[in-house]
Amino acid sequence: MKLDILAFGAHPDDVELSCSGVLAKEISRGKKVGIIDLTQGEMGTRGSKEIRTKEAKNAAEMLGAEIRINLNFRDAFVTNDEAHKHKIIEVIRKYQPEIVFCNAIEDRHIDHGRASELVSNACFLSGLRKLITKENSSIQEAWRPKQVLHYIQWKEIKPEIVIDISGFMEKKLKVVKAYKSQFYTQNTNEPETPISSSNFLESVTYRSQNLGRLIGTEHAEGFTLEKYPAVDSVFDLI
Repeated sequence: MKLDILAFGAHPDDVELSCSGVLAKEISRGKKVGIIDLTQGEMGTRGSKEIRTKEAKNAAEMLGAEIRINLNFRDAFVTNDEAHKHKIIEVIRKYQPEIVFCNAIEDRHIDHGRASELVSNACFLSGLRKLITKENSSIQEAWRPKQVLHYIQWKEIKPEIVIDISGFMEKKLKVVKAYKSQFYTQNTNEPETPISSSNFLESVTYRSQNLGRLIGTEHAEGFTLEKYPAVDSVFDLI
């Protein structure tokens, strides 16, 4: 199955928090989207990897993703080495996405920056014909995505492109709240974490509102880019 977009996250819920508005919008336009979780989030303070797996499955179904795969890398110890890059290259070549989304270039959680660099490196290496990978004993075709976008997470990184997601905020909040073990809920005995506060959950909305304000829309998501976006006409910028 060829996908239009492949969204990578170091942990289940990274994608939902950061770029699910854009994904929902493109899915509504008929684009095929897949999600790849690098780890099971097993080191998270709240919940368990079994609970996170169920929540991730539910969120993907709500969003309308074609596939969701977990690569079972070690949570909190994501490493940008040859073995990890090979696994990601195999996924990229299998699904041949035109666009890849991945973690913030730097962030509070150390896995985010490492995953960002890991996926970015794998996207480049995936285009090298002499780098051989196989699927079911068949040699995979080299494939390099046309654009890699890094979403914004905990830190307030200045975006290089802002995408309107007006009309899709309700869907975004729905898939975020699928992770009941991680985010704010009343009457829970789970320990508090930086992302379990009501303020953090509300920040998903007020960040999108602020980015929307800056471009004259209701809601938006921001990204940093690895190469300049190209337009055919100056009027494409309006």
